[in-house]
Amino acid sequence: MAEALLANGHRVLIVDDLSSGRKENVPAGAEFHELDIRSPAAAGLVREAGVEVLFHHAAQMDVRRSVEDPVHDAEVNVVGTLNLVEGGRSGALAQVIFASTGGAMYGEQQRFPADEDHPARPLSPYGVAKLAVERYLYFYHREYGLDATALRYANVYGPRQNPHGEAGVVAIFLDRLLSGREAVINGDGMQTRDYVAVEDVAAANLAALGRPGFGIYNVGTGRETTVVELYRLLAAALGVTRPAIHGPAKAGEQRRSAIDSGRLARELAVRVSTGLEDGIARTAAWFAARTPAPRP
Repeated sequence: MAEALLANGHRVLIVDDLSSGRKENVPAGAEFHELDIRSPAAAGLVREAGVEVLFHHAAQMDVRRSVEDPVHDAEVNVVGTLNLVEGGRSGALAQVIFASTGGAMYGEQQRFPADEDHPARPLSPYGVAKLAVERYLYFYHREYGLDATALRYANVYGPRQNPHGEAGVVAIFLDRLLSGREAVINGDGMQTRDYVAVEDVAAANLAALGRPGFGIYNVGTGRETTVVELYRLLAAALGVTRPAIHGPAKAGEQRRSAIDSGRLARELAVRVSTGLEDGIARTAAWFAARTPAPRP
């Protein structure tokens, strides 16, 4: 996203506390500020730098940690967001494009894939916080005229994803496959997720730039893929024949998830077009090129 914005002539400021992000991923030409989004300094930066559009992706994104420590999750994901928006409100901020969640927003779904009108019944504090921020942004739109777009992502994967800590399962499996360690599937592995390539997510964000009003859009493929199938695709992409092992199921884990992006296509002319097999192949090649470890 930052690279595309720079290519289009925009000034880009990146704020990250580097708790999980990597400074080497900051593209040349972007201004980097190592700040916690909860800090007065971060709010002051948004206000004083004349930020007009806030692409808000900074988050505590570990669902399990949110269950273990909901207060910390809310401090970062709710209070941190409000800190930035309040800073911008007294400055030049005109639009917020918010990284919400489709995977955690709908809870155990009634229909597949879920569209944006599906009941929002998140089963984790992480999902609750994302829903709360969407409601806050609607308030800011109605009360102050701030344009806001919430993009409800499916499970995002792609190059540069951190395979440690808060990472998604694609990066975790690739890291383990390349290093010769065992990959562990929780439970029977038949739980499903909707895996969306980071390139499609970036395209959705760029399409939302300048969109007036308040809107909510799913960003996903609508395709359910089991963890067992995902592992098979990743192993095949690397030429690894080693099987995964199965560990205990995680208590409270959502069983099925897939979201519909029809509204995104109709209103923002963005079609989520990257097939899982192609996206996995590109992502695996990127990880393999940067991992010298043998693959037994």
